[in-house]
Amino acid sequence: MYQAKDFTVSTKGRGFTDITGEVQRVVADIGARQGLCTVFLHHTSASLLLCENADPDVRRDLESFFSRLVRDGDPLFVHDAEGPDDMPAHVRTVLTQNSLNIPVRDGAADLGTWQGVYVWEHRTSPHRRRVTVSVVG
Repeated sequence: MYQAKDFTVSTKGRGFTDITGEVQRVVADIGARQGLCTVFLHHTSASLLLCENADPDVRRDLESFFSRLVRDGDPLFVHDAEGPDDMPAHVRTVLTQNSLNIPVRDGAADLGTWQGVYVWEHRTSPHRRRVTVSVVG
């Protein structure tokens, strides 16, 4: 059995949007008891993150690290058609990921106790991001 469903995430600009609940709802709606869930983000300037969900300092520290690693407006980058965060957003996406694989067990995405699924927006402005959740079970 294979099924997929899409949903849209509205981000507030650079930072993290928790989509764990929506991923769990889609997996439950699909109805597979066992299998594999793939979460895919259809964009090149945002990424997906499987991260600790208990302490928001973890996500703050990740953003601080990436801000130091890939600076907005760095003169190294030629591609700046949409502003100083344009190429840095693409680099951040390439260094992270745009899909996640999560086992499905007992009808739910089998996440660890402290794991959450996040869209990590790398642009400074708000965006609408499309996510596809596919389940093979």
